[in-house]
Amino acid sequence: MSVMENNATPSRSGIGVLVDRFPFLPALLILVVLVALNGYFQPNSLGFRAITGLISTYLALMMLAVAQTYVVYAGDVDLSVGAILSLVNCVIIVLMERWGGGGFAVLGACAIGIIVGVACGCLNGVVVAVLRLQAIVATFATSIFFTGLALYVLPVAGTPAPALYWRTYGGRFLEIPFVFYVVAALAIVLIIATKARLTTEMLAVGDDAQKAFQGGLPVTAIRLKGYVLCGLFSVLAALCITGDTASGDPLVGGAMTLYSVAAVVLGGTALSGGRGSVTGSVIGALIIGLISSLVFYVGTPSQWQNLVQGLAILVALMLGVMVTRRVGA
Repeated sequence: MSVMENNATPSRSGIGVLVDRFPFLPALLILVVLVALNGYFQPNSLGFRAITGLISTYLALMMLAVAQTYVVYAGDVDLSVGAILSLVNCVIIVLMERWGGGGFAVLGACAIGIIVGVACGCLNGVVVAVLRLQAIVATFATSIFFTGLALYVLPVAGTPAPALYWRTYGGRFLEIPFVFYVVAALAIVLIIATKARLTTEMLAVGDDAQKAFQGGLPVTAIRLKGYVLCGLFSVLAALCITGDTASGDPLVGGAMTLYSVAAVVLGGTALSGGRGSVTGSVIGALIIGLISSLVFYVGTPSQWQNLVQGLAILVALMLGVMVTRRVGA
């Protein structure tokens, strides 16, 4: 929520004030409708097993949407998140294979992957926040660079992940799927992060960077931290997609960059910065996943599925924007 939104005027409707406070509400409404439609066309889609599969498949996109949100808060954008995901995926796969695939190999490779992803986020932050290049151009350039590194590390897709890794990701503990523990941990982290001072500072910078600077905020450092956080959550996305696909692919994150931006917008976060929530971005990622499932359940021919899915996402975006504007009027 924007730091300027707390001063809502009394003339605003109660619903308008509520949407200002919780900008993800229109997305939540769309999510409920999509759940109902999926249940109508495929009743089994509401079963525990199907929901587990949905979360397992789209958990990486949820992480990537959160990553994107932290730079969008400050009015920036990161077109390299998918490339960072691909690079980390390749790095950890190659290291786990070379180190034998045991427990220590998996942990060591994941630790190196975290360092790589944070370093990529730091590089983006330096280029955008410190050197003051346009974010959309700079991160597009670094995405090409990171993709090149991924192809150097793993030229051909298909190297399998150790069984220990993908069995853990797809396994159960105390009869509860592992991915639900990941979701619970993500929820706790985001609740804490939402109340953190850094989040408020990012929103202040996105709302008005000049005013934030005049108010004594270290704008450059705040934007840099946003990119570092983006790199960190891109690593988490890479760990998730590696567990889901059980293999390495230097191009696996290619399409996910724009999906992450779409999820952020679907969740009610303004690309101009200063307004939004990570909760909305997670909901936006789930919306994209449910749209994909619905397109399949209604029996759309394979050659038309991408077209129909794209149109459905566009409609969802327009509905979310229209609802937000109407209740905010």
